[in-house]
Amino acid sequence: MSGIGGGSIYDMGLDRTGANFAALSPLSFLARTAAIHPDLPAVIYGDRRQSWGETYARCRRLASALERRGIGRGDTVAVIAANIPEMFEAHFGVPMAGAVLNTINTRLDAETVAFILNHGEARAVLVDPEFSAMAARALRITGRADQILAVDIEDPSFEGGTPVGSLGYEALLAEGDPDFAWAMPADEWDAISLNYTSGTTGDPKGVVYHHRGAHLNALAHVATWDMPQQSRYLWTLPMFHCNGWCFPWTIAANAGVSVCLRAVRADRIFALIRDEGVTHFCGAPIVLNLLANAPEEIRHVPHPVRAMTAGASPPAAVIEKMEAMGIEITHVYGLTETYGPSVICAWKGEEWDALPPEAKARMKARQGVPNTALEALMVADPDTMQPVPADGQTLGEIFMHGNNVMKGYLKNPSATARSFRGGWFASGDLGVMHPDGYVELKDRSKDIIISGGENISSVEVEDVLYRHPGILEAAVVAKPDDTWGETPCAFVTPKPGVSLTAEEVIAFCRANMAHFKAPRAVVFTELPKTSTGKIQKFVLRGQARDAARDPAEDGAGA
Repeated sequence: MSGIGGGSIYDMGLDRTGANFAALSPLSFLARTAAIHPDLPAVIYGDRRQSWGETYARCRRLASALERRGIGRGDTVAVIAANIPEMFEAHFGVPMAGAVLNTINTRLDAETVAFILNHGEARAVLVDPEFSAMAARALRITGRADQILAVDIEDPSFEGGTPVGSLGYEALLAEGDPDFAWAMPADEWDAISLNYTSGTTGDPKGVVYHHRGAHLNALAHVATWDMPQQSRYLWTLPMFHCNGWCFPWTIAANAGVSVCLRAVRADRIFALIRDEGVTHFCGAPIVLNLLANAPEEIRHVPHPVRAMTAGASPPAAVIEKMEAMGIEITHVYGLTETYGPSVICAWKGEEWDALPPEAKARMKARQGVPNTALEALMVADPDTMQPVPADGQTLGEIFMHGNNVMKGYLKNPSATARSFRGGWFASGDLGVMHPDGYVELKDRSKDIIISGGENISSVEVEDVLYRHPGILEAAVVAKPDDTWGETPCAFVTPKPGVSLTAEEVIAFCRANMAHFKAPRAVVFTELPKTSTGKIQKFVLRGQARDAARDPAEDGAGA
């Protein structure tokens, strides 16, 4: 029966009020955990130990101090820092003031950082001493250094660096109130953070996250990774990268421990796993490869550890090595535009546990299914938007929609409109849908090699290369070819002490895959990488194009 005016009876006198509705925000996790577990450890960094009660007070001081300096809703506060406690605190203190957190990639050049500071209209920037020289130059380039509050983070464990501003981080906190009466956002659609894409094809784009998406994606990690309360999380993933995949907020929801780490080194990672009881960490496949190939004498994992990895599919051989060490791998997938991981290779328990190691690793290398925050995932023809057959073979573009998709690109409505298509976010990644509903990434659309009319997945070729016992790292790109249009070109880093020839590598590939997919050229070199460990294929594509134009400049075997 319809209510008055045609509405449902459930629309009558059942309105949202302050009693039954609250905007979702990950800031609530910090308040809750500090109230329940004030004495439990929250942050570990060398000899520094900080409880949840202390962390909450420091974050409130930061929020209060920013507000007293006129920084509030809609203002941007940038941070240029490694994975240190102050970076963790900024994930709460900045949005508690109503401001928007902009964590900046520490490997960028000063000119790009200056662009980001200006494009995001930063009102303040917190600077780690390790990056003070770059930050100082960036501020000069902005042309408005006198308008940006520069705050110097002090780190006694780091030697070097010079002050960028006239105010230290601890002095800023001293201006604030540890009992500051901060408020949740009035609207969960309010921006919580600003993250810039890599900008390899032009100026980087500013991806805007909202409080609702950050809240839900943080909780999705707890649910889909089955994280027990008080997990001990090691920061091998940069917090500047998609806000550390939302894990600062996950750790607060989990009442966990944030084990900070300034630099990713295999010896330090294994030591922290042992000494601090680390149970979880995240990182690109390059981090897994670093650990899998570390000296045997340091590869000691005394208790079960879980690692989450994303990016290109981790080679099956690397997954096998990690799991043989006692580190269980979970594969995830996402983009800056989807708050980091939004797709997870959910494990099917006994059904997959019985598989032999190699088959199990192949299953783990798939990207998977939506996490609990993502509404839907589709592989479709980008022109018709029709889903491709779920046959594990037909290529299509990967599309997502849900609460953990960005608000859009800052001050770039045309790019936002292009990325949103028919109610879906277009990832630009190519993949297949398996019969069981699991997605497998095959390539970025720009990385597919079309040779003689046949599509060749660079990821598939790389997976074979990683099986070679003498190869440490590998990447495959298209090399222009007068006959075939394009052919696969492999860039390979041999393991230390191993001598390889191009002929050996090509023969190995041909023995393990269709001949037309095997590389026709091999270049032995160190692979260029981003600060998050991703291989910079655009650099390699340029080298392959140059080699095709001038064979005399080509690398070994090409």
